[in-house]
Amino acid sequence: MRYTLSSQQDDFEQSILGFTEAIFLPLTHGPCPLNIVQIFYYLTLAIFLRANQSRQPKDNKCCIFYLRYLRRQWHEVSVDFPISVTAALVCALAVQVELELRDADKDIEEIADLCDELLNSDISITFLTDPIVAFAKAVNDARLEVPVDRQTPSEKVIKCLQKAAICLPDSHLVSIVLAESLLNRFVLTASEEDYQEGMAIVDKVIAFRDPGGRLSPYSKKTVELAASFALPRFMADGKPEHLEQAIYRLRALLDTTPWPFEDSDRPFFVQYLSFLQGLLFNDSSVAMDFEDLLSVSSDSTEVPSFHDLFASLPELNDIRTPEESLEKHYNALQISSIERLTDIADIEDGVKYCRELVASYPDSALAPDAREALCLLFNHAFECTDQIEYLNEAIVAARDSIHFSNPLATRKLLHLWLTTLLLIRFKLLHRGEDLDETMELFATVANHEHTGIFYVFSISCEWASIAHDLGHPSASTAYDRAMSSMQASLTFSPTVDIQHSRLVAMSDNFKALPLDYASYQIRTGQSKQAIEILEQGRALLWSEMRGLRTTINRIRLADPPGRLADKFAAINKDLETLTLALSPNNNVDDGDNDIEGIGSFGHLVARQQGLLGDREKLISEIQALPGFATFLKPPSFDTLHSAASHGPVIIINHSRWRSDILILLRDSPPSLIPTSDDFYERANKLQDQLLGERKKGLESDKYEAALRFVLTELYELVGRQVIERLNELKVPEQSRVWWCPTSAFCSLPLHAMGPIPSDEGPPKYFLDLYIPSYTPSLSALIESHKPRSQAVCKPSILLVTQPDEKILLAFKEMKAVQAVNTEVTTLFSAKATPTAVRARLRNHRFAHIVCHGILEPGKPFEASFKLHEEKHLQLLDIVRSQLPDAEFAFLSACHTAELTEESIADEVIHLAAAMQFCGFRSVVGTMWAMADIDGRDLARCFYRSVFSDEAQGAHYYERTAEALRDAVFHLRRKGGITLERWVNFVHYGA
Repeated sequence: MRYTLSSQQDDFEQSILGFTEAIFLPLTHGPCPLNIVQIFYYLTLAIFLRANQSRQPKDNKCCIFYLRYLRRQWHEVSVDFPISVTAALVCALAVQVELELRDADKDIEEIADLCDELLNSDISITFLTDPIVAFAKAVNDARLEVPVDRQTPSEKVIKCLQKAAICLPDSHLVSIVLAESLLNRFVLTASEEDYQEGMAIVDKVIAFRDPGGRLSPYSKKTVELAASFALPRFMADGKPEHLEQAIYRLRALLDTTPWPFEDSDRPFFVQYLSFLQGLLFNDSSVAMDFEDLLSVSSDSTEVPSFHDLFASLPELNDIRTPEESLEKHYNALQISSIERLTDIADIEDGVKYCRELVASYPDSALAPDAREALCLLFNHAFECTDQIEYLNEAIVAARDSIHFSNPLATRKLLHLWLTTLLLIRFKLLHRGEDLDETMELFATVANHEHTGIFYVFSISCEWASIAHDLGHPSASTAYDRAMSSMQASLTFSPTVDIQHSRLVAMSDNFKALPLDYASYQIRTGQSKQAIEILEQGRALLWSEMRGLRTTINRIRLADPPGRLADKFAAINKDLETLTLALSPNNNVDDGDNDIEGIGSFGHLVARQQGLLGDREKLISEIQALPGFATFLKPPSFDTLHSAASHGPVIIINHSRWRSDILILLRDSPPSLIPTSDDFYERANKLQDQLLGERKKGLESDKYEAALRFVLTELYELVGRQVIERLNELKVPEQSRVWWCPTSAFCSLPLHAMGPIPSDEGPPKYFLDLYIPSYTPSLSALIESHKPRSQAVCKPSILLVTQPDEKILLAFKEMKAVQAVNTEVTTLFSAKATPTAVRARLRNHRFAHIVCHGILEPGKPFEASFKLHEEKHLQLLDIVRSQLPDAEFAFLSACHTAELTEESIADEVIHLAAAMQFCGFRSVVGTMWAMADIDGRDLARCFYRSVFSDEAQGAHYYERTAEALRDAVFHLRRKGGITLERWVNFVHYGA
């Protein structure tokens, strides 16, 4: 007792000696006698206190031995301290775990049983706290000493921690250890229950403030846990709002005043925030393949001596092994070390070392690394010697490593290693079973329920490419999986510009996937299916937005109460508002509601996901109605071929596997034109040449020469074959035809190919033989031809003019349009504001816009018309408009049908396409900068043709393609006209 008050060590030692002697003395019969067991308990307690003080393993082992003996005496001898004995044993075992004296897992299991006993007893909180806290510390200490894939405690331990957290709700240590245990299990299983329970603990500790307003001492740990929970959740399902939850907390933490941690901690949180933001905005997790991993090196890494390390393996059994010694073993097993080995004898030493480590020390923290290193060593030996036996061993080692691995991310990576090794062996030995196993491995990863959607897309594209290349029958399955994941990935981006950014981030796969799949379908004789695939894989953003404007009239007729129609319309309206919103900035908005622990972006995504879920349920209900089985499903060929109801549509599939030209006809199967082997590369070179020279300026002779060369080459590459086939199909000259190009051809002037060889007259180009138009997709063309309640009278024209010192001749074009024999409403200069233009467009069927067209590199949705006082009518402003009565727009401005630099060609995001989307059936645009000197004559000739009495019977908007061709022909006949001035103009739509 005096020792507890004064801490005099001599008293402590005398106490231990006295208790030891008392055990051997005869029992007395005083007023408060102690029996031998009670005396022995006091002795054990004293030794336990000394063990805690000295941390001597001998004392602690002795104490545990005595305490276990004492517990066995309870039922034989009356003892007043049974609970205290159990509590003391828990604490002693916890010290043993901390000192790494024995098997930590067994100790933890025993501690859990003891704590469960305590928790089920009537012990007071006062006496319960110490053993439970010791239990939590032991679990934490044990976790730090084992490999990542063995850090998850058993079910028994987690349940005991859950009970403990309920009994001791104010013990943040117990709560944090439980949260970490749930996190480790969540990484392995992706259990939503573990996530919710763990994050509830994190939120509680983060929100804690003591009476003085101070944070919990575990606040830093909980912030890390919040991010740690979000990352594997994102990896499992690909939903960016899960990353946003961690990002929001980290931002809030960094904005906290005063800063709650050491200043040295701040760079860690800043770096972690940057990392998570990179994942959020630059797309997703893309797996490193085997070659990438092997290419990682570090000049500072020493070449390991596996011979010496083998001799030192026995030291792994010694808990006192210095940390620097263990680090040598760990470093030797890393890729950067293994790849520096150049002597096959050294590699063989590495193999011997790893095999011995795995066999003799399977529970060592180094064992998983050794299994992976075996695979790397054998592969490295194969690369050095080309001996197939080493490759065989590498494959066996990879399978073994997969068998023993646990975390989802590790298994995915190991699967990819194995696929690479199997492919190498297949190419050498042509063993069909290797190829089959490779495809099965791809399917396993791509179809795993916890593989994130972006990861699925990446893996499925690789799977499809290899299967296509090697002729494996799983190619179609792989392509289907890739296509579905590509489209699903858009549902995790709330706004259309973020959707485009995500597509750009995965552009290499995204741009090629539909084209390659279509080429595969064509190769297997399925041209109709190829057309369906091309339609599904291009203009995704326009297609998604068009789906939000689906008419509900038929639904209302099929469901007379109108419940489904009204709900569907309301959800579509909310989703469109959200989709076309400006993306939130990356700053924390202090006004945001932090109930969910997410910021503005996360709230948008959460809102979007809720709406999409409700919409999917409604779509299922609508599809159950009679006649609605195909509602909002990808259009079939039977629907798509109606795009050719007014003339043939020429589709060019530009794929590295094979390129083809497909002519879609109204009453016949698609007509296929195979292309030459060099078609793909020649088209790319033409695009590069034209765009490269354009950057140098349109005024240069080099651009004129480049354009002339491109038009000639295009005729040889595409035009000659197309014209011959149209003749064979008996499509008469001067017919309407539509181009639906892909990839590089989206930037090439197909309408002006030529000159076409002729023995008489001036040179002729494609638009001299046919009346050409373009369409972003078949669905867009079908939409532009759909019947509406159209007025038969002459359409009125909304004329928007905003001249400046660079386009002074815009006045003359304005006068030419005002002279047209129809009603013309003019918004000029100060009246030409974005608000006025949007308002007046609703009251006019025709629009003619004369101003500057502006492109923003890398930001296609910020393309705009520059109006009064430098205000801009942006592409998104146009898209938000709904103009059901609109018919035709003449965009007499620069770049209105030009793709923004760094955008995706097959998404066809430009001002002309936006005008078509918001309701205009036909649009005239420009492929590059326009010379304003041509505006007046072009407009005068164009409207003369549109309103000519000779074209009676056709809707006015249907006359615009031929009118543009006539106006261009008139422009060409003027003296001194360069190619680029008349080739520039293109027609979109009906």
